[in-house]
Amino acid sequence: MVEVDGVRPERALPTGPVAIVLKGYPRLSETFIAQELLGLQERGVAFRIISLRHPTDKVTHPVHAAISAPVDYLPEYLRDEPARVWRGWRIARHLPGYAAAFAAWRRDLARDPTPNRGRRFGQACVLAAELGAEYRSLYAHFLHTPASVTRYAAIMRGLPWSVSAHAKDIWTTPDWEKREKLAEMSWCVTCTAIGRDHLAGLAPSDDRVALLYHGLDTRDFPLPPQRPAKDGSDPMDPVVLVSIGRAVEKKGYDVLLDALALLPKALSWRLVHIGGGELKRELSDHAERLGLSGSVDWRGARPRSEVVSALQEGDLFVLASRVAASGDRDGLPNVLMEAQAMALPVLSTDVSAIPELVTDGHTGLLVPPQDSAALAASLERLICNPTERLRLGAAGRVRVLSEFGPETGIDDLAARFGVQADARAA
Repeated sequence: MVEVDGVRPERALPTGPVAIVLKGYPRLSETFIAQELLGLQERGVAFRIISLRHPTDKVTHPVHAAISAPVDYLPEYLRDEPARVWRGWRIARHLPGYAAAFAAWRRDLARDPTPNRGRRFGQACVLAAELGAEYRSLYAHFLHTPASVTRYAAIMRGLPWSVSAHAKDIWTTPDWEKREKLAEMSWCVTCTAIGRDHLAGLAPSDDRVALLYHGLDTRDFPLPPQRPAKDGSDPMDPVVLVSIGRAVEKKGYDVLLDALALLPKALSWRLVHIGGGELKRELSDHAERLGLSGSVDWRGARPRSEVVSALQEGDLFVLASRVAASGDRDGLPNVLMEAQAMALPVLSTDVSAIPELVTDGHTGLLVPPQDSAALAASLERLICNPTERLRLGAAGRVRVLSEFGPETGIDDLAARFGVQADARAA
């Protein structure tokens, strides 16, 4: 661990309550975080949730109700709570590490002169001022905004901090910022091997970053009865394609729609999409231009129970992930594991960490990203071949159950907070 203007947190996190900083809580699209929080709670890790944003989803998953940790919301925009921000700054400026935190923020602002950078420091002042003395460390999900707020607050309080990095935060954060954060934090875990290798190359030592797959609690995704052997020949019983993901560029839904438009007109299929996202209206219009509107069911963001039902009723899961123009990309989408846990065959792309889960031709099919013709060919192949779908679905389920369970990862994370693996049984 390097010093930050004279403030040097300890390398190992001390045992004690943890402040866990999230960008927003609760969120339907971040069930992997909720599952982690519940796992830590079950192992006896004491923590408090600090959210930078208020929730926008109208419903939550059952896992959120099972999490009993208190939740505090920082001012989402500093103008929303000026008195609280002013009070936080007046307290924070007397903390021992305030000058070091302010200097770090000034250096960051010079390289990233944006209003968002200013908001991060204001939120950090409130967090540092309001954080109880009993909290011994801070831990952030995502390496960009939440880690910045966490970093500044930790420096102010002289506390160690750590991060869980995922996908967009890894690939869109500037290298200079990743290097400096990795040099200062106690440790970083990330959920893909490709992400781990990238961050380890920027860290001061190889052991600063560890691979920690999220894993999946398969109890939430029961094996359904054997799916009917549809082959796309019956207009009254089409093959149901399911895709779950936000309508954003990196999910490649425009490519998927283009691929669907290339399928033979005699082939009977129906696409069910679950997820919010800013491109939903644009994609709906694109589907209409392609003459697909009658075959696409845009359901929006839905609770876990409806996600499970859609996976039960589906015949094939498809996700056309790609690298966005900004560099944003998927890590290892949990929805692929969820589909495979229910023996639903998956068709995706060989982007980022997806090949770490899906072995082409064995546990699913992979095509190059942004290749609508290749995607259409694989769609037609699987729509017409229920036997191959059955084989791929069964192999995918075996892979998830054997290699992507949640226990090892949560045990490792709990140990980093001072709670050993046998605490849950105790």
